[in-house]
Amino acid sequence: MKTKLISLLLLFMLAFPVFAQKENTLLRKGNSQYNKGNFKEAEKDYRKALEINKESVKGKFNLGTAVYEEKNFEESAKMYNELAGKNQDKDIQAKVYHNMGNSFLEAKQYDKSILAYKNALMNNPSDLDTKYNLEYAKMMLKKQQDQQKKDQDKKNKDKQDQKKDQQKKDQDKQDQKNQPPQDQKKLSKEDAARMLEALKNDEKKTLQKVKKEKAKVQVIGIEKDW
Repeated sequence: MKTKLISLLLLFMLAFPVFAQKENTLLRKGNSQYNKGNFKEAEKDYRKALEINKESVKGKFNLGTAVYEEKNFEESAKMYNELAGKNQDKDIQAKVYHNMGNSFLEAKQYDKSILAYKNALMNNPSDLDTKYNLEYAKMMLKKQQDQQKKDQDKKNKDKQDQKKDQQKKDQDKQDQKNQPPQDQKKLSKEDAARMLEALKNDEKKTLQKVKKEKAKVQVIGIEKDW
């Protein structure tokens, strides 16, 4: 989507003092370079004009258009911001805010662009280009906010996953710490084997003792009464 930039403010020839004529000469020269697509050269002429008259509305506005075309959107927004609200001419103010909105839009500062377009429409409610750009900026702001939410959700999930992984690692370390040394494991198994063997030996002795007792009973018997 290519937003439409409102072009240069034109000059009107009046009876000016010498310094004003020099300023206008530089502005016309800048306009000529701008129309040829030589935006960098146009920028130089506009800056020279502003050195003569720092408050020149045409100088600031046209400088804003030149640096905008150079994709220096921060500088262009700055130029338009210096003009915003200072000139009582509604047509010029509408153009200032429109171009300011474009600068913020290109810089992906959609909330600021929306505000600028709304101010432009307050000065010129019938401007269709501004209305279109306003709706486009609203759409892009929603898209940006949705993407930011998606990125934040992913970031939160990644942090939770990392936390779970760390907890698992910590638990594994704790389990390893709680396990007895290897030699103790072997000793425990050996002790268990010895205990089992001792139980078997005791069982054998018990059986042997029982057999002996039975044998004694059978030998003694019961005497008959003759």
